[in-house]
Amino acid sequence: MSEYRIQGATGEWEVVIGLEVHAQVTSNSKLFSGAATAFGAEPNSQVSLVDAAMPGMLPVPNRECIRQAVRTGMAIGAQINKWSRFDRKNYFYADLPQGYQISQLYHPIVGEGQIEIALDPKNPEDVKVIGVERIHVEQDAGKLMHDQHPTMSYVDLNRSGVALMEIVSRPDMRSPAEAGAYLAKLRTILRYVGSCDGNMDQGSMRADVNVSVRRPGEEFGTRTETKNVNSVRFVMAVVEAEANRQVDLIESGGKVVQETRLYDPDRNETRSMRSKEDAHDYRYFPDPDLLPLELDDAFLEECRASLPELPDAKRHRYENALGLSPYDAGQLTMEVETYQQFEELLAAVVKASGKGEGDVAKRVANWLLSERAGVLKSVDEGAAHPKNTVEANVALIVAAADGVISGSKAKEIFASYLTSDIDLGAEIDSNKQTSDTGAIEAAVAKVLADNADKVEQYKGGKEALFGFFVGQTMKAMQGKANPGVVNELIKKALN
Repeated sequence: MSEYRIQGATGEWEVVIGLEVHAQVTSNSKLFSGAATAFGAEPNSQVSLVDAAMPGMLPVPNRECIRQAVRTGMAIGAQINKWSRFDRKNYFYADLPQGYQISQLYHPIVGEGQIEIALDPKNPEDVKVIGVERIHVEQDAGKLMHDQHPTMSYVDLNRSGVALMEIVSRPDMRSPAEAGAYLAKLRTILRYVGSCDGNMDQGSMRADVNVSVRRPGEEFGTRTETKNVNSVRFVMAVVEAEANRQVDLIESGGKVVQETRLYDPDRNETRSMRSKEDAHDYRYFPDPDLLPLELDDAFLEECRASLPELPDAKRHRYENALGLSPYDAGQLTMEVETYQQFEELLAAVVKASGKGEGDVAKRVANWLLSERAGVLKSVDEGAAHPKNTVEANVALIVAAADGVISGSKAKEIFASYLTSDIDLGAEIDSNKQTSDTGAIEAAVAKVLADNADKVEQYKGGKEALFGFFVGQTMKAMQGKANPGVVNELIKKALN
């Protein structure tokens, strides 16, 4: 990936980016209360007395929320702090009943780690390491609802007290693409671990985007923070829009001020929200109602043992053990659902065909990423189509792997099977490939005789015509000729 630079009126500018990602912890109850966390519930139907800040209510830490934060830290190779502490962050807002947020400023549960991002999707080996400064656990605020009444705003406290992991990167990113790749990779890791569902459209993962600009190689400039950005695409747009705004401001004689901003996707611009507060403005102090967290070795070992195979390790295994290309391995491991489908189909194909994983992995990958994907895009239900079963997929993959039908014919049959009332087994039988050299030789001879002028062009050096002869022969054989035999016999006839 080439260096990203903004060409200003006075020269080049470099962008410096850091992300603070708030990820809602996967748990059945909130960080300090037993209230439920389900998305989409009726407003204020999941609020305990603790969440509503009733007098005398005391917080009790949720062990599962702490466990998920530790597992996340381990997944990025971060330092796990056996001793951590909760602090009160004091500010007053309508959706914060306590008048403070319980967070971790001085002693977070997770220290420094790192995340490796691919700079080029077509080459997952071209990577950059982005540092993670810390992960701390904190409670979420409620939600103001401005569209329920013409003159008033309503408050929904269902989200109040929900556990969040704030994952703070170092300012190591230098382009919108790097910021997008980091957020996407972090989301993938969280979903593999199961510590956050990554549903950005539901607000369970959102990013605060810190952006500054500088002349290449100079000291960091003044940064702004754009709050609550809820998609990879919007994070990239924020970086570009805000960086260009800062360059224009500086070059016109203005000065960037440290502030909090909001992103307007309709206008693709950021707008000032408030001046950026410093830590002392929140009057942080240790929460007197909560003892420090002390993690023992048995708890840490249980967390570590519960981790799944992570994306990078899985990608390398697909390349080294299964013989897949770096690109295919990268695509298959990008989403949890994709690798789960791949591994389920691979195991079923191995069982049905009696072949080894390495013998059929490439065909299964091609089917999943290309051939089947193209068919599913053309039907209304997509992957949820009731006929898109493991059994149907395996039957077609095995038939193609065994040379009974061609890969293109398998795709055709799959499309027909999803959109009409045909018997899959009978359709495969009726489209079996033939390796009858006599019949194929006759078809080849006729194709070459009917296209004598193209044969001369081929022999004159126009080698691309070889594909034309193959296509015409397959057409003459109604697609039922073994492509390998066709290629071999055409080469023999032409030479």
